[in-house]
Amino acid sequence: MFGKKIKTGYESDATRMIRELLEGRPEIVDEQKKGRSLWWDRKLDLDRLRREKESHVAQKGYVYQTDD
Repeated sequence: MFGKKIKTGYESDATRMIRELLEGRPEIVDEQKKGRSLWWDRKLDLDRLRREKESHVAQKGYVYQTDD
């Protein structure tokens, strides 16, 4: 019973707005894919990440305090 989807015919305003937007401007989907590949779908350079982690300098608890 929990996995069963009930068809009510209801569509929220947000869902309808997005559906109508994508029907009117189908190029948005391609722009989304291009943006995702630019920011998320790329290989990690594990050596670079390791070097960045090793070179990290811990910040003091109160950054404005002098060592006088």
